[in-house]
Amino acid sequence: MFTTEEMGMTGIVNTAQAEAWNGYEGEHWASHADRYDAVNNGFNDSVLDQVGRDDRVLDIGCGNGRLTRLAAARARSATGVDLSGPMLATARAAEVPNVTFDQGDVQVYPFAEGGFDLAISRFGVMFFADPVAAFANVRRALSPGGRLAFLCMAALSGTDLGRVFGAMAEYLPQPTGPDGSGPTSFADPDRTTAVLTGAGFEDVVCTRVEADQVWGRDVPDATRFISDWGPVRHHLGMVDTETAAKATDALTAALEPFAAPDAVRLRGAAWLVTGRRS
Repeated sequence: MFTTEEMGMTGIVNTAQAEAWNGYEGEHWASHADRYDAVNNGFNDSVLDQVGRDDRVLDIGCGNGRLTRLAAARARSATGVDLSGPMLATARAAEVPNVTFDQGDVQVYPFAEGGFDLAISRFGVMFFADPVAAFANVRRALSPGGRLAFLCMAALSGTDLGRVFGAMAEYLPQPTGPDGSGPTSFADPDRTTAVLTGAGFEDVVCTRVEADQVWGRDVPDATRFISDWGPVRHHLGMVDTETAAKATDALTAALEPFAAPDAVRLRGAAWLVTGRRS
């Protein structure tokens, strides 16, 4: 785990996220890589369809590296960058010849200018300390006319996941702030477009996509997994034992309608955001 001093020495400005992703959050994602992939794999093709055979691909917030490796299979090469040491250790365990993984803060990482043709991400862009600066740095890393394609969470309202989290709202704060900060920071396409335009991208398009997400093999398993997910675990720890138990019971009840004989599936919603270096 990074110390504050080490963060400064390694060029990391998003220190709060670095602490989280090199602590419990990153360790949980690394040790449950297959489970998080089961949640998010349904969205992969919407990004991978943007990858060309000759592309040098940059995967922003690559995490455990699943999307990076899949992109590399379609491209000339792929490089994943992430803050999380635990997740990068998992990513590097599966050696692929045309894949590299680097640890760093994408907002300030010293990319070679024009070193990539396509920047992608699967839910790895929502927590930048300064999103305009971060995407300006990504733009610098792209060749002239280079492309951007990333997935970000849609607003929770009206979605299966929103229904599940809403069931706990009486007892716990929601995992995203009322100002749209947190996991849904790019849920508003107008804001997303403004950020990317400010960072020097053009032809920005936000397309809503949906996919099934597997959260567990049955309701008790899904309840445990969601309860251990960083934001929910954090909020459960902020309330007394009785309130936490009520929140967990509400979560269990909310998941029951989504249980099938083989898994608990929620229909997930996201934005596929594409753009081009101007």
